[in-house]
Amino acid sequence: MTIKWYPGHMSKALEQISELVRKIDVIIEVLDARLPFSSSNHLLEQVRRNKPCIKVLNKNDLADPAITRAWVQHFQKASGVRALPLVAKNIPEVKNLVKLIKQVCPNRGNPGYPIRTMVVGIPNVGKSTLINTLAGKSLAKVGDKPAVTLKPQQIDLRNGILLFDTPGLLWPVMDDQGGAYRLAASGAIGANALDYTNVGVFAAAYMMRRYPELLKERYKLAELPELPYEVVEAVGRCLGCLMTGGVVDVHRAAETFLRELRAGKAGRISFEEPGTAADIEAELLKMAGIDERPQEQIF
Repeated sequence: MTIKWYPGHMSKALEQISELVRKIDVIIEVLDARLPFSSSNHLLEQVRRNKPCIKVLNKNDLADPAITRAWVQHFQKASGVRALPLVAKNIPEVKNLVKLIKQVCPNRGNPGYPIRTMVVGIPNVGKSTLINTLAGKSLAKVGDKPAVTLKPQQIDLRNGILLFDTPGLLWPVMDDQGGAYRLAASGAIGANALDYTNVGVFAAAYMMRRYPELLKERYKLAELPELPYEVVEAVGRCLGCLMTGGVVDVHRAAETFLRELRAGKAGRISFEEPGTAADIEAELLKMAGIDERPQEQIF
């Protein structure tokens, strides 16, 4: 199954951001720390206009710490880019973001000259949660489904920072199916655009390769099955996803498995790391029985 998902309002959101960025001093791009490349809107670089950019690696408490450190180093090699791992609900960590905003824009932040910041991010990375924490109250809608924010909002944080919220947007063409499946595994793609069994099998293939011990520990497996599909079945048996006669309900097992990975119940994992090559991506897709393969190295 090829994953394609690009709600119509997201095209308009990109147009709004392109226009708004002319008035912005600092761009804050909220990413999922577990998949910072795939959760980045790569079109943003086309409209950024060399403005300072802070890449917030949200959900840091769910990501593999060593891989997150590698991503911070990777991003900060780019001119004008800073990276900050945090948890959007953690007030002390978000205060560090405020300090960083003022550091990258030292000539503004005085009365009458606020630092004009814009928060962007694909759906379901925690953008609205971050805005609410920055504001100290509930201003932006928060939901567990993608695409809750539908139009830009202007928020005065009353600390020298003026914040512009924007609709969540996702890249328009998912040519990299490995990235698309990672987004689906993380919960960033709407449920109506994916097949839970396929995505669950893909996630199992990745876990077999990168975190086999976590799989065995969480689901009480003495040895891993040979195939990712069999891993999903083993997870289903462990979690009681059974139909009449003790047959595993694979769809429910895959959905439950993905829910567990998203909640961190199998441990702190990252779905990608800097330098992942196309041949590894192709191998994972092949293991999962998915024909669409990325054509080149993606990072």
